[in-house]
Amino acid sequence: MGPRWDPWVIKAASDCASQAYGACPDCFRHDQLPHQHPAGAVFEAPNLALPEGLGRKRLGGRLGMLATIDTQRRGLERLAEVEGLDHYRQQAVALLADKRTQRAFDVVRADPRVQDRYGRNQFGWSLLMARRLVEAGVNLVQVNLGNNETWDTHQAAFPNLKDKLLPPADRAVSALLDDLGDSGLLDSTLVVMAGEFGRTPKISTLAMPGVKLPGRDHWGAVQTVFFAGGGVQGGTVVGSSDRHGGFPASSPQTPENLAATIYRALGIPQTAAWHDPAGRPHYVYHGEPIAGLT
Repeated sequence: MGPRWDPWVIKAASDCASQAYGACPDCFRHDQLPHQHPAGAVFEAPNLALPEGLGRKRLGGRLGMLATIDTQRRGLERLAEVEGLDHYRQQAVALLADKRTQRAFDVVRADPRVQDRYGRNQFGWSLLMARRLVEAGVNLVQVNLGNNETWDTHQAAFPNLKDKLLPPADRAVSALLDDLGDSGLLDSTLVVMAGEFGRTPKISTLAMPGVKLPGRDHWGAVQTVFFAGGGVQGGTVVGSSDRHGGFPASSPQTPENLAATIYRALGIPQTAAWHDPAGRPHYVYHGEPIAGLT
């Protein structure tokens, strides 16, 4: 689709290791023993404030001068690269000038009571930022809850999930749903919580230095996906697994159906297609929205 439609990736949660990505609670990793919070690993949202001395009036003057220069050279420079720069320039100006967007990123200085509800960790601040972005009008937000090893529960899965992972995730997700509900945005906002795959129905004793407790390995045949808001009927369970939790037993779904469910929530019609530079159509839907959710 081209770089114009690339997502804006915000790395607010500092990497805790060379392969880390996304937010994790206190930099927790299964493969680091003992678990340590590296120095300098902080949550740092983008700073969209104008530089000191550059107020809105001066910014407007600079943009006006830039528009004049652009007008003079526009007849000579019609290259696609220049048009691309214009697009990114418009994005940058919009971010700098929109107070709602600036406020959305300023989560570490939010009301202390709000931070306490979400949790003063990378899970909590990330979901608080997501909620504020939705309030500011952003249509699609993805939050990565975890770095490369956070939820990779091959070893010591049960105590780590109980003590390290589920409590901060539960707190942050609950606060997100409560805030969306209180603000009236939950009915129009679909919240989806999913991973790449499930975990093996049987526990594993995969060896790792210093770890003797069992865990669970990767499993692609079945997993659970959580939906809320967006017209979803709360408490509804769609489908089931066999008694071992190993394979679907009823109403099996596919990743394509999950994507179609999200597309429908975004208001994209099932006939939608986008055209590449050669004019070839690429249809968006490759599955059906999951029946029984709404």
